[in-house]
Amino acid sequence: MRGLPLAAWAYVCGVVALAAGLIATSSFRELDWSKLAVLAALFLICDSAPALLNVERARVSLSFAASLASVVLLGPAGAALLGVSAVVTGQRLFAPVKRLFNGAQFALCGYAAGTVFEALGGHPPRFGQADWVEQVIVPFLGALVTFVGVNLLLMAGILLLSKQAAPRELLRESGQLSVGCLGYGMFGLLIAGLWQHVGTFAAVLVLLPLFIARWALEQTHAQQQAHAATLAALCQAVETKDYYTRGHSERVSRGSVMIAQEIGMRPDRVEAIRYAGMLHDVGKLGVPTKVLQKTGALTEEEFAAIQLHPMRGLEIVREIGFLDEALAGIMHHHEKMNGTGYPMGLAGDEIPEFARVISVADAFDSMTSTRSYRSALSIDKAVSELRKCAGDHFDPVMVDAFLRALEREGWDPPKPVVLPDDDVVETTQQDHDDPSAPIRVAGDGARR
Repeated sequence: MRGLPLAAWAYVCGVVALAAGLIATSSFRELDWSKLAVLAALFLICDSAPALLNVERARVSLSFAASLASVVLLGPAGAALLGVSAVVTGQRLFAPVKRLFNGAQFALCGYAAGTVFEALGGHPPRFGQADWVEQVIVPFLGALVTFVGVNLLLMAGILLLSKQAAPRELLRESGQLSVGCLGYGMFGLLIAGLWQHVGTFAAVLVLLPLFIARWALEQTHAQQQAHAATLAALCQAVETKDYYTRGHSERVSRGSVMIAQEIGMRPDRVEAIRYAGMLHDVGKLGVPTKVLQKTGALTEEEFAAIQLHPMRGLEIVREIGFLDEALAGIMHHHEKMNGTGYPMGLAGDEIPEFARVISVADAFDSMTSTRSYRSALSIDKAVSELRKCAGDHFDPVMVDAFLRALEREGWDPPKPVVLPDDDVVETTQQDHDDPSAPIRVAGDGARR
């Protein structure tokens, strides 16, 4: 939290002051301190081992289960007091401000959720209770949504004010975070229900399924990391064949994601198109290096080999199950809206949406990258070229979406390529990704 802007410091102080005020003015005369002690121990154990999600820098605390159980068993004041125990959790050992803020925001979440639970007529479960739905389940669901909502809002406030995240980024990632928080919070109802039968042992019984759930999330996260490593290795293998395209796949992936988010694709499709952008040129592994790096005009046979790279890419990655819709983007990213592209000459809406997205990002990065036969175009010139080719070469909807995202997020063109001193690298004088550069075919003039 070092170097926080003044507004962020004021926000932290305000959250802490509000939590302190609520606790100071609450009555604890009817509080069951033994329950609080057991739930606090469960809270600290769970909060010290958060679950990783497939969202950058995001973790879900398993302590949500203890917090929601306290809402049912201890009421608003007890839930707020339990939240303060986050100050002494095993996380954030050398970040006292973070500890203080987390304790305060957990206290506020607990108090708000407890208030909603009571307002909806909620009561702790009892032996032989027949009205579970009206007096326990419905109020608990209201409290759970309140707890998660307040938690995400308070966290969003500090992230925005400290400029650690942008509003669009938070909106994009809030869905998966909400699901994780709601899921762990539901364990609170399990603890509260078991408490009436087995007492404090309920906390111990719930630890096992909690940590099994955490283990399952970790496996998912590890699998996602393995997927990313596999794709990175394939991209590196492609770019080894041509030093002038280093980083191209990663940038095309980013540009494709920018477009996908701008047109409102679902998160799962955005993730798929990120993969497609990374692997769009993987078929070049099946194109002879001497063709990719040829300094002169291409023969008809060599140009045909270039045109086959999308199909070869499909052959290489089609058995990778998690790619799904990305395969269509890899196969058809060189199709043109007027039907003159390859490999199948599709036109207009016949071209898969993923391919129409990737073709725009692909061309823009190619134009703003230095090649052996020319320097990189400026961003303004590349934008003009995209506009000129919209409708003929590119889908105008995708072009407009990319330009809106570009204006908002900017673009970092690649640095000039530094060739290795200990290797001889041939260079190409054509670029099939660049709409502003013709591909020269021997004996047949210039072709794009």
